Amino acid sequence: MKVISFNANGIRSAARKGFYDWLQLQQADFVCIQETKAQLDQLTLDPIYFPQNFHCEYYDALKKGYSGVAIYARQKPLQVIKGLGFDDCDTEGRYIQFDYPNLSVISIYLPSGSSGDERQQVKFGFLERLAIHLQALKDVGRELIICGDYNIAHKKIDIKNWRGNQKNSGFLPEERAWMDTLFDKMGYVDAFRLRNQAEEEYTWWSNRGQAWANNVGWRIDYQVITQGLVEHVVDVDIYRDTRFSDHAPLSIEYQGDWCV
Repeated sequence: MKVISFNANGIRSAARKGFYDWLQLQQADFVCIQETKAQLDQLTLDPIYFPQNFHCEYYDALKKGYSGVAIYARQKPLQVIKGLGFDDCDTEGRYIQFDYPNLSVISIYLPSGSSGDERQQVKFGFLERLAIHLQALKDVGRELIICGDYNIAHKKIDIKNWRGNQKNSGFLPEERAWMDTLFDKMGYVDAFRLRNQAEEEYTWWSNRGQAWANNVGWRIDYQVITQGLVEHVVDVDIYRDTRFSDHAPLSIEYQGDWCV
């Protein structure tokens, strides 16, 4: 079972850069997309945004050209959940979940706080409410794959210039502590690090300067999983050969079919 997570930074822009041509070759079972930056009615006339043999669901922000998430799945879900029940998530189209008998796959886009303190406080509030939700999900006992752009680099290994970014949104002590709680206290697992502990494995690069060319990046895109999936993580990959976005697709292969 292959799962791809990708922040498109505009799904139409990523399409023009060849994302869907690449996707056709991937044999993915799930594709979790963040920052679609499009309303559904802007996509429905073009079949490229509804790949053949996938069940496709979008959840848009109210504001045009902003945020938005989607999931494409080979198998039709039993249930689709959109939103978390609070405005900072739901008006901004930040959460969609596909449920199967023993598995839920989620595409999530956490807020950035880089524009200033007001948005940083929104981010902190979002993290607080999300933690409660993720604990409740875990308590149900099903397996979970929570894909997305978390807008947080967890550890020093996950960011090129960690010393210079300790006071910047995305690498604040409070944000990193939230990730510690997610993994250490709540028992979730960073699937990528199960198979790759190397340095300089990033998923996002600033468009400023030569960040991409020099690999001055951050690893802020994750597939966060429950313990029952740990031993089934077979392979992990960050695709950098073609640049579809300021983020790179994160692909993880899981042994078995978890949708039955």
